[in-house]
Amino acid sequence: MIKNLLLEHFEAYNARHCLFTHQDKILLAVSGGVDSMVMLSLFIEGGYNVGVAHCNFSLRGKESDEDERSVELQAQNYNIPFHNIRFDTNAEMERTGESMEMAARRLRYEWFDQLCASEGYTHIAIAHHTDDSIETFFINLFRGTGMRGLTGITRQRGNIIRPLLFAERKEIHEYAVAHHIPFREDSSNRTKKYLRNKIRLGLLPLIREISPRFTATMRGNIYRLIETQRFIEAAISNIKQSVLISEQGVDKILVSKIDSTYPQEFVIYQILSSQYGFKGETVDELYKALKANNTGKRFYAKEHMACIDRGDIAICPIADDDPCQTTIEREQLRCYCGNSILYFEHTDIDNITDYRSPAEVAYIDEQKLTFPLTLRRWQEGDSFIPYGMIGRKKVSDFLIDQKVSVAQKSRQFVLLSGQDIVWVVGRRIDDRYAITKRTEDILKITKQTL
Repeated sequence: MIKNLLLEHFEAYNARHCLFTHQDKILLAVSGGVDSMVMLSLFIEGGYNVGVAHCNFSLRGKESDEDERSVELQAQNYNIPFHNIRFDTNAEMERTGESMEMAARRLRYEWFDQLCASEGYTHIAIAHHTDDSIETFFINLFRGTGMRGLTGITRQRGNIIRPLLFAERKEIHEYAVAHHIPFREDSSNRTKKYLRNKIRLGLLPLIREISPRFTATMRGNIYRLIETQRFIEAAISNIKQSVLISEQGVDKILVSKIDSTYPQEFVIYQILSSQYGFKGETVDELYKALKANNTGKRFYAKEHMACIDRGDIAICPIADDDPCQTTIEREQLRCYCGNSILYFEHTDIDNITDYRSPAEVAYIDEQKLTFPLTLRRWQEGDSFIPYGMIGRKKVSDFLIDQKVSVAQKSRQFVLLSGQDIVWVVGRRIDDRYAITKRTEDILKITKQTL
């Protein structure tokens, strides 16, 4: 009965949302855990044309190898294609400065795209379920988000589909046990080191004690939030027709044309975030500058620059010769830096257990800093005292010594306190701002490539 019900719900969910057909060739991302192994079973039971992709991130030694072998055996049992790859995730983290989650996610999806191109897969199926979507809601809520971030996990984006979002973790586990589907338990799922696990293992069980129907309630809440977001997107699309114009490669939001019955700041946020990739904190600062009529002040997203232009907002792609200069306030948590993001964490010396770090991470003596800091592309004439050296060195000479290519040089940023370069971003801090035995407060800055 469990098997039939879950399969019926699986087919009904797909039919309702038109996720895939029997004519599609679907790549299933299978880790070996219960969710993805059950997803594999449902696709096989439904008679679909599928192949299996498994990533070994080499993070859990023998356990990772056993996961790989388990998935391979199940693919062999079903007589379907099995694709596997091994990543040196730790080396990639050191190279890019990304967190483990960011590096693994990027590596995984890049490989999936390659498989789709080479093997003709039309869709990539991921085994996220209702509980995953609820956890994502809380993660985004705690980090700060707009309406879009409260809609949980998207059931389809491009060729990526999530056909198990209708199901709860409990249902999936019961299906696997009742029908003897092999699966592996990931030991990292039991640690509270990660925010998602803290929510899953700590917060949500407490909420369910208060509200036993919490999962069903949240499923309904997320559905209504999704519908609300759809309504907002439709409304913003209509508003843009009258307030967003384009002239000679520059887009402009005509602020005065935003109907006074609409919340002006919200409309501006929706346009800048959805169409141009601006983050909430940046839009907040931009709106303050707009209300203060700071004509000419610039703000940056990954690929676009916005500036205040006599009461309107002008947006254009970032020019090659744009210094991309922006300020960083003490309370700021992140900012764009070319094709990367800088994350700022204020801590104290007792929280640092290992001062060794990749070049993408900088530990700065915060007591020596003067806020706001300035971030910009390096310029001819810039100089600093590289960590471990005594005399000054021109940034241009330093980059030559580091064998930095011409293309990389054009994208090199520096972080300044007053007129001093504190960090040649992603390469070397200034010796004057390094941690000493007298340091108490530390600003940890992490560069993550997008």
